[in-house]
Amino acid sequence: MNYSHFRLSLLVSVVTIATLATAAAERPNIVYILADDLGYGDVHCLNPQRGKIATPNIDRLATQGMVFTDAHSSSAVCTPTRYGILTGRYAWRTRLQGGVLFGLSKPLIAPDRFTVGKLLQQHGYHTACLGKWHLGMDWPGGATDNPGANGVTVDYSQPIRNGPTACGFDSFFGITGSLDIPPFIWIENDHTLGAATVRKKFEREGPASPDFEAVDVLPALTRKACEYIGQRAAEKKPFFLYLPLNSPHAPIVPTKEWQGKGGLGDYGDFVMETDWAVGEVLAALGKHGLADNTLVIFTSDNGCSPVAGIPKLEAQGHYPSAQFRGYKADIFDGGHRIPFIARWPGRIQAGTQSDQLICLNDLMATCAELLGAKLPDNAGEDSVSILPALLGMADKPLREAVVHHSINGSFAIRQGRWKLELCPDSGGWGVPRPGSKDVQGLPPIQLYDMTQDVGERGNVYKEHPEVVARLTELLEKYVADGRSTPGAPQQNDVPVNVHKTSGPAKKGKQLEHD
Repeated sequence: MNYSHFRLSLLVSVVTIATLATAAAERPNIVYILADDLGYGDVHCLNPQRGKIATPNIDRLATQGMVFTDAHSSSAVCTPTRYGILTGRYAWRTRLQGGVLFGLSKPLIAPDRFTVGKLLQQHGYHTACLGKWHLGMDWPGGATDNPGANGVTVDYSQPIRNGPTACGFDSFFGITGSLDIPPFIWIENDHTLGAATVRKKFEREGPASPDFEAVDVLPALTRKACEYIGQRAAEKKPFFLYLPLNSPHAPIVPTKEWQGKGGLGDYGDFVMETDWAVGEVLAALGKHGLADNTLVIFTSDNGCSPVAGIPKLEAQGHYPSAQFRGYKADIFDGGHRIPFIARWPGRIQAGTQSDQLICLNDLMATCAELLGAKLPDNAGEDSVSILPALLGMADKPLREAVVHHSINGSFAIRQGRWKLELCPDSGGWGVPRPGSKDVQGLPPIQLYDMTQDVGERGNVYKEHPEVVARLTELLEKYVADGRSTPGAPQQNDVPVNVHKTSGPAKKGKQLEHD
């Protein structure tokens, strides 16, 4: 045995444990900013050669913290990603096997499901959700998965059950889903502010409050977030602010102040306004002396949506997915590789970068390790702590693999250099679109070496049957075990089949906003 090497390894382990323990003792405030449909390439510092939208505040955050270059949402669309963030569990373990929920859908988070909010509440945090929920609620009057909120008469004088305040948040202010999903009305805690007595159309048409306008939502959420930070500054209690923004998701509605600022049309302007919102939140932390003891995470729920007008943007030299193939809804990386930037002054080294493979599900386990808490076996089943990476102490891969999921329920699994896609097509709205003539004659699976082919253009499944077999077996094990992390096996809510016959994604222009 090389005792010098052994002593060095032991010393490193002791230092690592001591550093993690010190971080846990500090109990930082946590601000989690989730953009909606912001592509990896929409952040200028991540795509300097082919990104034409100015994002100075997000760029500054990157210089002050750590950029993760291989971060992924757990799904290529909204609802399942949000479920994963708050529960640390893949949403395909629930009834939601594809697509998203709508404004009056039943809750996706079960009442007894442990969440990040509940974890932090147990450890003395005040918790707030300000923004787009999109995980279902029990509305007074019934439920429907109709996109236009038709078929149910809501009693707006009665409380809403099983929404954010039942899922670990002390307070909530925001909207039920995306800005193209009715009812269009503000919700505070478990009540609506007023009633949806008129009909309006923000891409989709549906019931709306008379004073609700889509263009007002981003400024209102930004203002509320800054006010919340000011309120919490007066308290010694740590806080968790989950800020799921509505932008730059459709309807693409920059305020008058931002219209024409970017020179790339409304989408570029809305991205710039989103960057402004991030800047306002960061400024509020600085103003109230909270920046040094606050872990700020900025990310997105999936890739850029085709509704942004991608052909026109690319013709102007802006590539929302940067060098990656595909966009929102797709199984390709452009559908789920997302910006992920973390800042914690004094703990996260400024101006650093990590190539660790991570997933947005990882918030749960990261918070648990930060607090020195142990998660029960039936919580955070698909969550891995990235705290060692944040602290610059990860000397090996933290995750065994990440499972990807497209809008039509197609599966993929990524481990190291290899990405296996169990479908012949995009699994979403991209080319080759499921069910289209473009798919005819294509092999049933795709395998890509992401170290050599990050654009996913050369399918090498025939050359590496052993990799296909190994990754398929690993994915099937994750399904059978009800988890992808160490621990006692758990039950999925429904039977899960990873070998689906690939069907078409939702059709119709409006549904491509989901």
